[in-house]
Amino acid sequence: MPELRQQQARSRTLRYILFACGCLSVVLGVIGIFLPVLPTTPFLLLAAACFARSSKRFYLWLVLHPKLGPWVRDYLDGEGLPLKGKIWALVLMWASISFSIWLVPLLWVRVFMLISAVCVTVYILKQKTRTL
Repeated sequence: MPELRQQQARSRTLRYILFACGCLSVVLGVIGIFLPVLPTTPFLLLAAACFARSSKRFYLWLVLHPKLGPWVRDYLDGEGLPLKGKIWALVLMWASISFSIWLVPLLWVRVFMLISAVCVTVYILKQKTRTL
């Protein structure tokens, strides 16, 4: 049984906002399963974080879900990311960043996108690679 490590937000308004963000993130994560341009794991991790602060019931639903749960549990348990997921995330991210840099005329925006992509790449590569 997954452990809920976060306390709920005290403000009712904040809980509603976090709950709505969690629901939206689940929807985007599910779409990402079928649409290779949209990442699945980051959206499901965001949903888990939002639900952890807004609704214990929905947090447990997500983490224990037979199809969506493993995406979240493996990361939260420190088992890492699958190699295929790392490769897809990096290839798609760099393809979209490259295209965006080509489209955007502002130098400072290009630099910001490039720095962001490098930071995300380092983060992904530092994550443990899960063996199947």
